[in-house]
This record gives sequence, structure tokens and C-alpha cells, in this order.
Amino acid sequence: QVQLVESGGGSVQAGGSLRLSCVAFGDAYSTYCMGWFRQLPEKEREGVAAICDRDTRYADSVKGRFTISKDNAKNTLYLQMNTLKPEDTAMYYCASDSWVPRADSGSPRAYGYWGQGTQVTVSS
Repeated sequence: QVQLVESGGGSVQAGGSLRLSCVAFGDAYSTYCMGWFRQLPEKEREGVAAICDRDTRYADSVKGRFTISKDNAKNTLYLQMNTLKPEDTAMYYCASDSWVPRADSGSPRAYGYWGQGTQVTVSS
């Protein structure tokens, strides 16, 4: 079992930066693969970035602006978000599982553990 706790969300103007954190408590085996997702009300949850060991993947909409990283010693996942745009506004969730095939890293169904989310609001 794993508990994931996100933090770092907030309100920022377009062009600004935020860094999200996700601390994992529990079985480290179940955090080998982790990802960040975002969701707007009444919209489907979409994959933003994923990391499994050293392999990272990004949604096209955030490539070059967002960076996912993981500090295994601190059991913490990060998402550095730069050059934020109003369309980045959403609730951001971290997710984990013991293994996620690369092709499925952007699919919410591939992950068994989820945090409660942290809100990111970008104003124009």
C-alpha cells in the first residue's frame, strides 16, 4: 500500500513557474513508476508526465516547459513547471504503481495509487 501526498500548487500569472511535489508513504516497490496527471471539472484525467526508473515521457502540450524528476532517497516525485499558460490550469494528481508499460504511461488506468490532488491556476 502507498499513500501519495501532493503539494506545491497555487495561483500564478502566465509565464510563471511552480514546482509540484508528491511524497510517497509506504511500499517503495509500488512507486517504481510514477506520473503526473491533470483534470478539469467534467473532463477526463490526462497524462502530463511520467517516469519509470530513468525513462521519462511528456505530453506534447508540456514538452520543453515541464520537467518530471524523482528523488528516491526522499520518496518524492517532482514536477517543475515553467512558462505556465492559462490552459495549464487544472487539478494536478500524482500516481504510482510497481510497473507501467511505457506505452501506457499516460493512461490513468495503468496506475493503482493516487494522491488527493493539488490545484494549479494560471491567470492571463
